[in-house]
Amino acid sequence: MAKKPKKQQSGGTPATVALTAAGAAFTVHSYAHDPASPSYGEEAAEALGVSPDRVFKTLVADVDGTLTVAVVPVAGSLDLKALATAVGGKRAAMADPAAAERTTGYVRGGISPLGQRKRLRTVLDASARAHPTICVSAGRRGLEVELSPDDLASLTGAVFAEIGRG
Repeated sequence: MAKKPKKQQSGGTPATVALTAAGAAFTVHSYAHDPASPSYGEEAAEALGVSPDRVFKTLVADVDGTLTVAVVPVAGSLDLKALATAVGGKRAAMADPAAAERTTGYVRGGISPLGQRKRLRTVLDASARAHPTICVSAGRRGLEVELSPDDLASLTGAVFAEIGRG
């Protein structure tokens, strides 16, 4: 007798499925994504009416040959040298977008630090601790998940470090 395929939650993504499975407290926010938007993160902050320092973007970098996730506020940028230092590396550069998509299982602009195809080491900017909750991509453009920075760090195995600029 064939097994019935598991049904994914309606509108669920690997990120929201992982949060649900972990029993984490989170809120999903959706908005109409504009493909012409120059900044996915700033678009999310504006659409959700949330301060850009509470909306974090997920970037994938190559640190000494190892893909590493950096989660920084959309209002600033990633300090690659600080990221390398945070994980005990020497050099960091932005990862090839195709490699980032292939490894995480998400498309650029929708990469979530949660529910990735392959769990990558993760660094969360220390500024996240200044907020009771932050928003990160829920796994697709136009979908954000709001949760506590400590829960995000716990679920991704992230370390906190000052890796953001601006």
